[in-house]
Amino acid sequence: MKISYCVLGTNDRAAATSFYDALFALKGITQVAATDRMTYWQTPDFAFAVATPFDEQPATHGNGTMVGFCVGTKDDVKAFHQKALDLGGTCEGQPGERGPFYSAYVRDLDHNKLCFFADFA
Repeated sequence: MKISYCVLGTNDRAAATSFYDALFALKGITQVAATDRMTYWQTPDFAFAVATPFDEQPATHGNGTMVGFCVGTKDDVKAFHQKALDLGGTCEGQPGERGPFYSAYVRDLDHNKLCFFADFA
């Protein structure tokens, strides 16, 4: 089973778009479309968007919610973690071994929790 896509709510789409543009640039992923309330990034095996909520209420982060990004190698995990911090994200866990994974954790500008992990396949 695959997850088809992920959408995170934002209260400042311009700031969120800049954050994810710079973060995803580490893997050469660029925007594919934008509407009046959503910005999209997509590759053949990746689909992600930030959006102002459809109900026009403030976006909130989910307590216990996390989005995981398989970014490649341990060095990629370190690079993504540092880039997110450089872009104004906050650290939720330094890069390191955690069980069978090498991972790192951050919160984006809207406090959504992100995990970057190494692909051991």
